[in-house]
Amino acid sequence: MIQSQWKQQLFGAICLTLAAAIWGGVYVVSKVVLEVIPPFTLLILRFAIALIVLGAFVISRKDYIAKKDFPMIMLIAFVGITISIAAQFLGTKLSTAHMGALITSASPAFIAIFAVWLLKERIQWKQLIGIVLATVGVFIVIGVPDQADAQSSFAGNVILLVAAVSWGLYTVLSKKATQLYSSLAVTTYVALFGLIFTSPVMIWEISVTPISWNFGWEIWAGVLYIGIISTAGAFYLWNKGFEMMQAGSGAGFFFVQPIVGSFLGWLLLHEHLGLSFFAGAAFIFLGVALSNLQQSKAPKQSHHS
Repeated sequence: MIQSQWKQQLFGAICLTLAAAIWGGVYVVSKVVLEVIPPFTLLILRFAIALIVLGAFVISRKDYIAKKDFPMIMLIAFVGITISIAAQFLGTKLSTAHMGALITSASPAFIAIFAVWLLKERIQWKQLIGIVLATVGVFIVIGVPDQADAQSSFAGNVILLVAAVSWGLYTVLSKKATQLYSSLAVTTYVALFGLIFTSPVMIWEISVTPISWNFGWEIWAGVLYIGIISTAGAFYLWNKGFEMMQAGSGAGFFFVQPIVGSFLGWLLLHEHLGLSFFAGAAFIFLGVALSNLQQSKAPKQSHHS
């Protein structure tokens, strides 16, 4: 039984690491695509593509969600897609990309808080220390905000904080939903309702920002990558990972995102990668390991008792 729990936790860790790594890499792709497609239009495109991919699996497996639970799924979609992702876009636009990356990295702390409140999980002191260490690592990797960042829009920074809080709530609500339905079904229905809720914003955006759809193949390839890999794939892996693990333990894997994003920025965009990257990465990995050390010991204690 202990070995089975260990394998389940390992599988969950792999899923969460892959999801965070994909999201870290998607910033490189988005940097190119967003030059020609505005953010909310890209948001609709990515979830429409994800819905087609995931929906095919749901239909083939007849893995449906009961109508009585639609309100729960609609809440998850509204919190995670319409509020969190939209707030991330808007907050970064009003503030700075640097502050956007820094503030939204607070999400794991809110995941742990909501896990205690909504899932009645017990957050151990090692998990709390792990989250703190990983947060310090993010500060080291991204850097402490300079004077220009400090003077960035207060409203933008508040909106970015809303993005971090709502992502924590989305993650925990999704975990509750996966206790009733498969991660595949939850991810698919969330994409569907997120698409519906966000469409009015896209319509407004197109009305004020006309788009020329004469893109080259590389732009369409980027859109497909964002829709299939970073949305359908990564959102499913994220929900699947939290289905396998306690929310408090899994929260720290979110910090893999800035590591991968920084590394790919150096590899593909020739951005500078100094000693701070490796020092911060070490803090992040140490924090994630510490967060999960307590969880790996817990089954032994309960088995012994």
